[in-house]
Amino acid sequence: MFRFETAGESHGECLVATLTGLPAGIPIAVDAIQHELWRRQQGFGRGGRMKIETDQAHLVAGVRHGHTIGSPVAMIIANADWKNWTESLPVESGDMALHKPVSRPRPGHADLAGAIKYDFADARYILERASARETAARVAVGALAKQLLGCFGIEVLSHVIAVGAVRLERTVAWEEIVELSRKREVLLGCVDPEAETAMKALVDEAYRTGDTIGGIFEVVARGLPVGLGSHATWDSRLDGKLAQAIVSMQAVKGVEVGWAEEGSQSFGSKVQDTIHYDKADRRFFRGDNRAGGIEGGMTNGQEVRVRGFLKPISTLRRPLESVDLPTREPAKAAYERSDVCVVPAAGVIGEAMVAIVLAGAMIDKFGGDSLREMKRNFDGYIEQVRAF
Repeated sequence: MFRFETAGESHGECLVATLTGLPAGIPIAVDAIQHELWRRQQGFGRGGRMKIETDQAHLVAGVRHGHTIGSPVAMIIANADWKNWTESLPVESGDMALHKPVSRPRPGHADLAGAIKYDFADARYILERASARETAARVAVGALAKQLLGCFGIEVLSHVIAVGAVRLERTVAWEEIVELSRKREVLLGCVDPEAETAMKALVDEAYRTGDTIGGIFEVVARGLPVGLGSHATWDSRLDGKLAQAIVSMQAVKGVEVGWAEEGSQSFGSKVQDTIHYDKADRRFFRGDNRAGGIEGGMTNGQEVRVRGFLKPISTLRRPLESVDLPTREPAKAAYERSDVCVVPAAGVIGEAMVAIVLAGAMIDKFGGDSLREMKRNFDGYIEQVRAF
């Protein structure tokens, strides 16, 4: 079974990621994993933590001589900030006088619900695991998934559609997203310079006022075969799996596959992607891609397009009203070092989650204990599709 798990806390010693189910023989470029981790740390609006960490994944199992060997892959990402927390968050009992409690839960965060659920007197341990610091491990796993997909000519990238009320109101071509991905300096991850300038102004305003701001990112996957996923059962539908993966990301409150919102406001005749056939190339094609590359829970051969709707993050320099847990008296919510805008980084994390889901779907369909076996299965299926 293809699955991953992460472990680790925001200010703990390290993050740990394990991935099981990768076939043997996949060439692994460690530099590509580090590049994805670097991309996650970029973007206008990031906070002080990004100045502390230089994330590097250390592969400790499952890869030898540059290739997967069929066993679980394990990676460790050290937290440079750990040195500042070794006494206040020790593994052993330690000195509780050095503990740094979070007694004023932040609205919108896991703080209060988690403290109640796990019966903690404060929200420190909830904060530590609920933090989006965990997503560094997801990105490392996603980088492995991307390398499997790359063996089959499948690519996954992202871009930013909106920050706050500023939104790019057009379909962005794949070539524009590729060009954006090649830029070394990342601002807000929008392909349109004019829109990005307006987005930056909103982030600047949030900086000045002690606020935060959210937005929308889009993940695009290209080169997928027809037929990943299934219509047959509710939990095998690929759009359902993608939606769960995106909404599992911290601060993401909604997801859209294709043009879902626009389609809900239109007549059916304006929404469906018309079907055509090219006799010369002997292939079916569509008049548009409003479905986002998925129909009936299955890929239809077009680009898969998934959008994540990211709320403003919950830690504000100008804190909101809350309650002090020990006294139950009104208080201002706790503040710890935080970002102002994380939409571009969320796009990179979204890429990782989409790549993980798609890699799992490829393994489900084409199986194989080795990459060579999986490719034989894939090539045979592609011939079947061409002969349809």
